[in-house]
Amino acid sequence: MARWKTLVLAGDRGPEDRVARAAGVSTKAFAEIAGAPMIDHVLAALGAAPEIGEIAVSISADAPALPSGVLRLDAAATPATSTAEGLAALGAPLLITTADHPLLTAAMIADFIAGAEASGADAAAGASLRAVVERAGNPARRTYLKFSDGGLSGCNLFAIRTERGGGAVEFWTEIEADRKRPLRMALKVGLPALALYALGRLSRAKAAAMIGAKAGCHAAIVLLDHPEAAHDVDKPADMDFARQRLEARQRGA
Repeated sequence: MARWKTLVLAGDRGPEDRVARAAGVSTKAFAEIAGAPMIDHVLAALGAAPEIGEIAVSISADAPALPSGVLRLDAAATPATSTAEGLAALGAPLLITTADHPLLTAAMIADFIAGAEASGADAAAGASLRAVVERAGNPARRTYLKFSDGGLSGCNLFAIRTERGGGAVEFWTEIEADRKRPLRMALKVGLPALALYALGRLSRAKAAAMIGAKAGCHAAIVLLDHPEAAHDVDKPADMDFARQRLEARQRGA
């Protein structure tokens, strides 16, 4: 089985980012948690996963140096365009994750890749059910997508299995370009999907199918039964939770 290349998105808003400011660093990815920068925890998880081959990090040109053996790519203006450039440089199959996911583990990666491959989809996104996410015990408020068959929280894990899956990245780029024009964004997603979601009648599978149709590929959602998989670091409170969990792992708890 071919090993997956990986793109780690590490671009941010610089020192104005809440996490970077709280940690006293210029780049969010280098905020220290449990004795190491967040990005080091992510790279360690990827390095421990036998499914993973080449690793690239998309990061601002003025960010600190990365560990040896990691391909450095200059971050583009947005996450979507950074992903598009990363996919062009690396090709499929490509795993995409973020530098602010210090709780990532090799087991999460293995389960996500297995699920993406089993789905047969061109592109896949990892997510966890609300009941699974809440088992982690994070007191910080989480955001959930409310589907008819259960609420989901994303896990910052994405897979582009095939060249056709690149259509999902292109579609994301189009949506992101209209992020300040909500009506145009809505029209690109499609009014039927939005109406079903608003009425509470949109299932997870239907949502993936409708987005895939817009992107010109087969898309899927891969459910992960890992309570910590959906807990990234977006705010200082998330840093506290991640620190507690990482220190517990270090103690073997």
